[in-house]
Amino acid sequence: MTEKSPVSAGRIAFLGLGHMGEPMAVNLIKAGFDVVGFDVVPAAMAAATEAGVPCATSAAEAVTGASVVLTMFPSGAILLDAYRGAGEPGLLEVAPPNTLFLDCSTIDVAQAREAAELTVAAGHRSADAPVSGGVVGAEAGTLTFMIGAEESEIEQLTALLEVMGKKLVHCGGHGAGQAAKICNNMLLGISMIGAAEAFVLGEKLGLSHQALYDVISTASGQCWAVTTNCPVPGPVPASPANRDYVPGFAGALMAKDLGLALNALEDAGVAAQLGPLAAQIYRKFADEGGAGRDFSGIITDIRDGSQA
Repeated sequence: MTEKSPVSAGRIAFLGLGHMGEPMAVNLIKAGFDVVGFDVVPAAMAAATEAGVPCATSAAEAVTGASVVLTMFPSGAILLDAYRGAGEPGLLEVAPPNTLFLDCSTIDVAQAREAAELTVAAGHRSADAPVSGGVVGAEAGTLTFMIGAEESEIEQLTALLEVMGKKLVHCGGHGAGQAAKICNNMLLGISMIGAAEAFVLGEKLGLSHQALYDVISTASGQCWAVTTNCPVPGPVPASPANRDYVPGFAGALMAKDLGLALNALEDAGVAAQLGPLAAQIYRKFADEGGAGRDFSGIITDIRDGSQA
């Protein structure tokens, strides 16, 4: 084996085995990496174990002896608490010196930079690499990773991330991956609302979904929200609209990401109008029944709120 082979890469502690984390961990194992997982949710642990992921009894146990600690957590607050420890030794204290802490969660940019500062101060290395591509991309190993890290970490990160994704973009230093992710998802949320409004208007004007899709998908309105995640059933058979909006990317996650974008807009002093409005629309969608539906299901709210 070469020095860059999975076998010689050391153990990976994979913390957070939810809908995204589990298939990502499975892909690493299939590629030959030594992975030990953990999740605070027993059902997630059970599902991961059934899928072939060896699991520890605690995060600390998983991290002990690891060369890489990869996290997929719901929030930055949870990440920072795990790093610091809450009434018990934190992950930064338990991990061997010079461990690479790789966070693939989607969190606030300021929290990502704080996590990096804590990691480096504790004698470790840090990288943020949030993902795009949803559960389908996680299962297929076709995610996009937006990397925030020092140049010296890119070779090791590439060896890991290329197993789980098809596109890796080094966006800059610590926190840059998170910055790119929230910019992208702010635009995605805005464009999905626009796509949904266009299809509802088309319905009102007597256009079939297919006819409008055939125009938009080859004209100046073309966008991912139409050609890949089309909000109406029919034109794109793989889109969630054909499965009653069973999520690829849930409304709750879009609401969360737009909330992060709103924080960043305010911190940066950007005179944005559509981003804050999209955040408001998706927060309402998530709070009123859309949290577990695909974010393209926003079209149902637009349709329901339209005049008969």
